Amino acid sequence: MPGQKGGPGICKSCNKQKNYIPIYGKSTGICHSCYKKMIWKPKLRICKGCGKLKKHQAFGLCPGCYNSQFQIERIRAFNIKYYHNIDPILYKEITKQCVVCGFEKIVEMHHLDHDKTNNSKDNLAGLCPNHHKMLHRKEYQKEIFNILREKGFKVPEKGNLIDGFFKNSKSLG
Repeated sequence: MPGQKGGPGICKSCNKQKNYIPIYGKSTGICHSCYKKMIWKPKLRICKGCGKLKKHQAFGLCPGCYNSQFQIERIRAFNIKYYHNIDPILYKEITKQCVVCGFEKIVEMHHLDHDKTNNSKDNLAGLCPNHHKMLHRKEYQKEIFNILREKGFKVPEKGNLIDGFFKNSKSLG
C-alpha cells in the first residue's frame, strides 16, 4: 500500500506476531510495546507539585503528584469500601470528630463490640488516636467506656468484654 510505513510481522525483540511492525526509522522491526520499553525516553519536566525533574503525567505534574492531587478521593472511597465494608459517606460522618474530646484533625473508626464485621451505625464510634489507643489498653478502657456510655453509646457490659477482652494479659494490680 502506498504511504504505509509498516505492516504485520514478527517483532525482533519479543518474537511475537504483531499487527503492525514499522519498516524504517528508529523502531524498524520492533513492536510498539518494545519500542516504549527499550528505545523511547519520556521528556523530563520540572513538576509543578514537587519541583523535581521527573517524567510528565498531566497538568504539569509527575505521576506521584498527579495521583495525590486528582485521584486521592477516589482511592480513599475505594479503600473505605474494601477494608471497612461500609459506605464512604457513613465513614466520613463517623470520623468527623472524636466523640470523647471533639478533636477533628485525625479521627479513627472503632467498633464498640470489637467485631469488625458488625458495621451497624450504633456499633461504630469515631475516636482520636489518643482515645482509641486508651480504649485498647486495659488500664484506661473502663474510663473511656464510661465516657462513651454517658454520651449515649451502647458499650459492652463489664463481664462481656472488658474482662473477657484481656483473657491472656496479666492483672495490672
